[in-house]
Amino acid sequence: MEPTAPPESRHALDLGGLRAEHVRMWVGVDEEGIVGTAALAAMTDDHEELKSMRTEPRVRGRGVASQMLAHAIDDARERGVVRISLETGSMEFFEPARRFYARAGFVPCDPFGAYRPDPNSTFMTLELSPG
Repeated sequence: MEPTAPPESRHALDLGGLRAEHVRMWVGVDEEGIVGTAALAAMTDDHEELKSMRTEPRVRGRGVASQMLAHAIDDARERGVVRISLETGSMEFFEPARRFYARAGFVPCDPFGAYRPDPNSTFMTLELSPG
C-alpha cells in the first residue's frame, strides 16, 4: 500500500497484526497458490472491521473477492456480529474497491473505532441481518 497513500493514511495490517488474537483471516488457494485473502478484526463483540481484502491479479474477475467477502460475512453473522465496517482509500486507485463494497451492500459512514477524518480515506459499513 506504500505507493497509494502517505504513511499516516496507511491502515493495512502487517503480518504481526494479522496474527493478533482478535483477527480472523482466511486464505483462498488454487493449484498455483494463494488467490485471495480476507480478514476481520474484532472491535467490539458485535462490530468488526474488514481488513486485508486482496485478490491475486492473475485471478481477478473470477469471483474470488466475492467468495472471500461472502465467507467472511457469513462467518461474522454466525458469530453474532451485527456490523462490519471498513476503511479504504479515497483516491481513484481505490474506486474499483469502493464499487465492489457498495455492490455487497456497504454504505458510506463516518470514521469508526480509532479512525479520524482523513481526506485519503473512505469509510463504509454493512449492517448484518440475523442468519
